[in-house]
Amino acid sequence: MGARSGPERETLRLDKWLWQARFFKTRALAAGMAESGHLRINGQPTRKPGAGVAVGDVLTFPQASRIRVVKILALGLRRGPAPEAQMLYLDLDERDAASDPLE
Repeated sequence: MGARSGPERETLRLDKWLWQARFFKTRALAAGMAESGHLRINGQPTRKPGAGVAVGDVLTFPQASRIRVVKILALGLRRGPAPEAQMLYLDLDERDAASDPLE
């Protein structure tokens, strides 16, 4: 048995999802992050911008001076405004940042 789910698992390209969720200004930047090898999907490193991501997947990647850990809540249909983009994921690191006494 393979690690993949059945065909009912709806996916979206990794670079497209990162761009729609507004983590990167362009899909090219999002693709570059994937190709750098510094991005993980459910703990597994990937170098493929076209890797499929689905609801429930957890992405870990560096952004600016922090490591982002986000759980995908929705795939999205477009690159909308920031409030819409924030509905696509849950920031798993958010509670740690809020309790950080160094701020």
